Amino acid sequence: MGLEVESRPSDSPYIERVWRSRSSGGVDRMTAVACARGELVVWEHRGRMCAAVLGPESKASQAPVPEDATFFGITFSLGTWMPHLPFHRLVDRSADIPDPTRTSFWLKGTTWRLPGYDNAEEFVRRLVREEVVERDPVVAAVFRGESPDLSERTIQRHFVAVTGLTRVAVRQIDRARRAAILLQERTPVHDVIDRLGYFDQPHLARSLARYVGRTATRLAEGDPAEPLSLLYKT
Repeated sequence: MGLEVESRPSDSPYIERVWRSRSSGGVDRMTAVACARGELVVWEHRGRMCAAVLGPESKASQAPVPEDATFFGITFSLGTWMPHLPFHRLVDRSADIPDPTRTSFWLKGTTWRLPGYDNAEEFVRRLVREEVVERDPVVAAVFRGESPDLSERTIQRHFVAVTGLTRVAVRQIDRARRAAILLQERTPVHDVIDRLGYFDQPHLARSLARYVGRTATRLAEGDPAEPLSLLYKT
């Protein structure tokens, strides 16, 4: 009973994670953790198909969990975006994809076969070929730890244009997600502070409250009645 989630990494430069989940009762809401990436999500509930492009989430929020629903999602890598549905306009929002079926949906004037957990990469390769999905080389390079020969102002413009978030905000969100994973693994709080560069315990607590919606204690103990959205190591 509850919410079962399965995910895997991807070797595609355009995809960070592929996931699927199933709700089977006992859980009616979850905490959606902040995420600097956009997603394509398809789900079925009571025979009805739905699909949407989700923009980056700048803070933690509550999300309903419909009973007996199945979900499939592609989390795009940082720097990947859809020019016709720019993520900077979808921060903390989503754009519904109209009238999906169990086999296809309509996106940017074309009918696309519904992707699945095992063929997400092929689906995204086609999106790239048809210029539905692009990857910003500046944001991608910075995320890899490189230092492009550009001014900080130019780099900032790329981050805001692609993600709707500043470079600092992206870094803070990613750090809070890493902190949440470490705390779930029962890493001592002082080790998390030292490892991730927080000033002190109140600084960590504020970050967790804003971006994860949990205290360090709740993360260590777990909360099956209200699960977190997908957390994973990059």
